[in-house]
Amino acid sequence: MKVLLICMYHPELVRGGSQQVAYELFKGLRAVADVEPVLLAAVDPAMPAVGKSGARITGFDGRADEYLFLSRDYDHDWQKSGSAPLAEAFAAFLRQLRPDIVHFHHFMTLGIDFITLTRQVLPRARIVFTAHEFLTICAADGQMRRLTDQSPCTRASAVRCHQCLPAHPPAHYFMREMWMKRHLEAVDVFTTPSRFMIDFFTDWGLPREKFAHVSNGLALSPARMPASPRARRNRFGFFGQLVDTKGVQLILEAVSLLRAEGFEDFIVEINGDNLHFATPSCRAGIEAFLAGEAARPLAARNVVYNGAYHPEQLAARMARVDWCLAPSLWWEAFCLVISEAWTFGRPVIASNIGAPAERVSDGVDGLLFALGDARALAETMRRAATEEGLWERLAAGISAPPTAAAMTAGFLALYRGAGA
Repeated sequence: MKVLLICMYHPELVRGGSQQVAYELFKGLRAVADVEPVLLAAVDPAMPAVGKSGARITGFDGRADEYLFLSRDYDHDWQKSGSAPLAEAFAAFLRQLRPDIVHFHHFMTLGIDFITLTRQVLPRARIVFTAHEFLTICAADGQMRRLTDQSPCTRASAVRCHQCLPAHPPAHYFMREMWMKRHLEAVDVFTTPSRFMIDFFTDWGLPREKFAHVSNGLALSPARMPASPRARRNRFGFFGQLVDTKGVQLILEAVSLLRAEGFEDFIVEINGDNLHFATPSCRAGIEAFLAGEAARPLAARNVVYNGAYHPEQLAARMARVDWCLAPSLWWEAFCLVISEAWTFGRPVIASNIGAPAERVSDGVDGLLFALGDARALAETMRRAATEEGLWERLAAGISAPPTAAAMTAGFLALYRGAGA
């Protein structure tokens, strides 16, 4: 069985949850005797050293069965490529490869219409689509977050989308919905990493019988877990992308509130990159705070910025903290950092909606706080750093997170024809 996995970006080029999951699945399928996986990652051709000039699809770094789709002329309003030669190259790639399964882990920078193109070129192939956010439903980057007041959005409509993005009239968003649903008709099985997402998509109008829940999995080994956590539980860690929706700015606001209250017996370590993908205002605020922190005497600093990291560095960085912060400002489709934290025995402090609320049991294996509320986060951090026995109780309540092997088995069942 030949399986083509399609994702946005390659995790070696841009860190991110959806591409990391796709790559973990690619590696997992390689270990299955009767499966031949191929990876196609859509990337910006402006990235250095990813392909020769004029190429449309190219190999990557001499790796077997790993290819890059060099996107260009992409239309983010309609989520489609404006390049006919790119569509022709993709169709030729499909004809040459002839996969039995085509599994879309993303379509951005490739095009939602490439799902229909896949069906036209490969009428007998089984098409699987995994939603890692709500980009088909939500024109505001798929976050289901109202830009008018930054509150969670529970329903898309032409009028509501126009209120968030007034550059287009309501009719544009009505046509966008029709465009998305038309191309999604070619999908045989939809999967979501969290169960709550299925309600969003079926309420939007997709058939529930086509949906399956397959949890994201990690290949991290719990054997690498640090054995002796420190006696004081006052070190917090953030791991992820420094973009608006991940909530780093909320952490920094909580730090300022704790300082104003005279509580400074804690450290926050920030691990991540891609700050250039944040909005200008968010980026400016984070950069200003970090610059101010660097100007403080070393002993007076509460925030440490460690920069980007590779997966093999995660264990060492996780060993330096007691708690993992996940203050996301949107629903979060899965929140991979929860699995990473639990693998190393670290309780999570997370926002109380979406995947974190589905995965974290408040007071059992982590702590939840009100979404977007910096004061609530500050109070939760103070409690975590000061309440005797809390860390030990929550750490003992952690269950092993889903593994890459379990995820691979779940998708294999769907590939082989198991009904959604």
